[in-house]
Amino acid sequence: MDSYKELLAQAEALSEGNVWILSVYANISSLLFNNMENVSWVGFYIAESRIYRTTWDPSIDKLLLGPFCGNPACTVIPFGRGVCGTAAVRKETVIVEDVGKFPGHIACDAESRSEIVVPFFKDGRVVGVLDIDSKQKGRFGERDREGLEAICRVIEKKL
Repeated sequence: MDSYKELLAQAEALSEGNVWILSVYANISSLLFNNMENVSWVGFYIAESRIYRTTWDPSIDKLLLGPFCGNPACTVIPFGRGVCGTAAVRKETVIVEDVGKFPGHIACDAESRSEIVVPFFKDGRVVGVLDIDSKQKGRFGERDREGLEAICRVIEKKL
């Protein structure tokens, strides 16, 4: 299954009535990992300030590894570094067709060739990012952006 309409419906069902956000992250990671074609890693990085502090300072904030499916991953990514940190600072989805050509790419998985990172928000602040990798160059496009951004809106409703 690679239909975002179906994935969105399932993400909504998995989050409905769930009061523990980590469970939502875990179930959505599994849903996407097991149902999207040609993906090698799906997971969440959560903004440190959202976890530990009440103040917001993007100059010192970091993204901390959250629930994921795939090989072990980097545990801390500073805002502004790599694809995840770049998406968090820009506050927009970043699609990278060839991670080898992305300046400052953090190679958690040496086999990763392309990546999409979708930030999600509460009160205009980045709470975290959804990160998906593929071993296939050019795997992600506009259809993925639209579908994954819609799934991240489901998460935002739970925050």
